[in-house]
Amino acid sequence: MDSVLLVFFSSFFSSTASAIGHFTTECYTVNGEDYRGRQNQTSLHGGKPCLFWNETFQHPYNTLKYPNGEGGLGAHNFCRNPDGDVQPWCYIADQEDGTYWKFCEIPSCQMPGILGCFKDNGDPPPLSKSYQTSQKLTVQSCISLCRNQRYKLAGMEAGYACFCGNELDYHLHGNAPSLECSHGCFGDQQQPCGGDGHVIVFDTKVGACGGNYTAESAVIYSPDFPDKYAPGRVCYWTIQVPGASVILFNFTFFNIMDQADMVELLEGYTSQVVARFDGRNPPREIVNISADFVILYFYSDRTNEAQGFSMIYQAYRGSSSRSAEHGFISDDDDSEEATSTVDPRSGSVTERSNTSKNNKSSQILYLITSSPKKSDKEMPGQWLGRGRTAAHNTNLPPFPR
Repeated sequence: MDSVLLVFFSSFFSSTASAIGHFTTECYTVNGEDYRGRQNQTSLHGGKPCLFWNETFQHPYNTLKYPNGEGGLGAHNFCRNPDGDVQPWCYIADQEDGTYWKFCEIPSCQMPGILGCFKDNGDPPPLSKSYQTSQKLTVQSCISLCRNQRYKLAGMEAGYACFCGNELDYHLHGNAPSLECSHGCFGDQQQPCGGDGHVIVFDTKVGACGGNYTAESAVIYSPDFPDKYAPGRVCYWTIQVPGASVILFNFTFFNIMDQADMVELLEGYTSQVVARFDGRNPPREIVNISADFVILYFYSDRTNEAQGFSMIYQAYRGSSSRSAEHGFISDDDDSEEATSTVDPRSGSVTERSNTSKNNKSSQILYLITSSPKKSDKEMPGQWLGRGRTAAHNTNLPPFPR
């Protein structure tokens, strides 16, 4: 098994990409702020070459002002998003109408959960089940609105319109370049909310507080993502892959406030804490758990909020499995948002090796003195039973037709 794991670790990212299809990406944030790829022109076909960041001293973003690699800047000319715009961009030499920069069309930079940018031909619209508008629209406010009405897809158009549905006719509407959906949301200009005549479509699982997963690989986001997670969140995700002998977890993005808020990975059958992370102890390595059932737990106190996390897991199937002995959850990938009924048991003790940045290893003993409690108030997006959800207050007036 050790040799198998060694090989699997070395090929983790490539195998994960092939296993999850449309999750193949270099970006896990909604606006590509985490893009660290090597595209150095505004488009792969006929795009303008980017200027080097260490030669753009006449502009606000350069290596003289940001010498320590902030925002991914450096002695290169790769597309980046140092100011948190709606997508990566770069400076260009040829000005067009006085513009000295352009967005980069990067096919490999698409956050998992974004199904794409599509033309809105009007009749029928890409998503036709429900629609509303808001001058404070964000990606998650639209997703929450659709998820709370039990729709699988959420679409945003022109920065203020939100559409819901369960099916999308890809052939009828056709994929459009991401630049066509780069209009900033009215509620958050750093998030893309479609464009004129173009709808950006999301899976409503993005930012759900809890859920059940049985696929070999998937991406899970913190509650309310890409918005900041709200205070007082208590969320469980169960990950149970029948036949798996090990599940690997990689946090591709992690921004948790101080030590009061936390993320835990627990062995599903024993409820032992395998790893615990917070603002002072972020994940620095891939976590592997030799089990086919793992619980992901997130807690935020009543004062803090931050950007949250994105986590990708990959299950490896082997001959060793405990599914037959313990049974497994039968929910499929389309399971509804849920707060898991499996609570970590009080008094559980576990031990793991924590490797710091200087490669020094120490043993940390974790003791759970009490089970995590549900909030005494209903939280936005919290699953309350079949057909009942504590919804976000979106205050969306009817969409004018």
